[in-house]
Amino acid sequence: MRFQIDVNTVKSAVRKRPADSDKTTVGTLLSICGSYGMAGAAIMSAKAALRSGIGLLKLAVSDEIYPIIASSVPEAVFIPTKEISAIDIAEKSGYCGAVLAGCGLGVSDGTRTIVRNMIDKLTAPMIFDADALNVIAENTGILRNAKAPIILTPHDREFSRLASLTLSEVKENREKLALVFAREYNVIVVLKGHITIVASPDGDVLYNDSVGNAGMSAGGSGDVLAGIIASLTAQGADPFKCAAAGVYLHGLAGDTAKEKLGEISMLPTDIIDCLPTAFRKCGFI
Repeated sequence: MRFQIDVNTVKSAVRKRPADSDKTTVGTLLSICGSYGMAGAAIMSAKAALRSGIGLLKLAVSDEIYPIIASSVPEAVFIPTKEISAIDIAEKSGYCGAVLAGCGLGVSDGTRTIVRNMIDKLTAPMIFDADALNVIAENTGILRNAKAPIILTPHDREFSRLASLTLSEVKENREKLALVFAREYNVIVVLKGHITIVASPDGDVLYNDSVGNAGMSAGGSGDVLAGIIASLTAQGADPFKCAAAGVYLHGLAGDTAKEKLGEISMLPTDIIDCLPTAFRKCGFI
């Protein structure tokens, strides 16, 4: 079935906090993002996740970028390591509602090990973005080993690599191709663009063409979206609904940033700053 994403989508995915809630009851997210030269991606996805209501954020980062990220995201709990690939993913994710990987992570043997171990071992939902998608594109068959829901967040060019298609082929039939891929590999596909498509392996398609603007066409906007989706998923709602809700909140926050700053001057970090307003507009205070 095909539906447009709207405020009701957000309400179906975002949970209001009970009065007696604490950080352990409103979700824990493990994020494996960032590398030397790309610490900003980890910071933006982390801040977006925190602004989206996660109770506890754990950041696994390499020693070389730990000082930068730790000073920018004081709310997080850190797992610094000399080699990200040395982390026992299954052990570190044991109490997490979801795991995010890929934002600024780089493509390396270490990244390949992380992604493979996540898919093979994890029983918590996984969100893969950016460089994690590039690793998966080398062997999409590994997706079939998953024991838990997977959300992929590619833009058209990344999706063309995942599906082994040309960019023009993707642009000509985005919705159908996203749905075919979702069904074939049993994953949720968030195909980002002017009209973002969210396709489920069950054959459902949600699309967004009501919020968002050209000012969001900047490096880092995808990291923000990944953080929002991962945060909502870690809080325990249905991953497909969380993916769609994340798309709407991201676009709504982007529109708020446009109203304040204009399409030319707005930045991805402004989208993060406008997330509280987006949640309020959806009825959460």
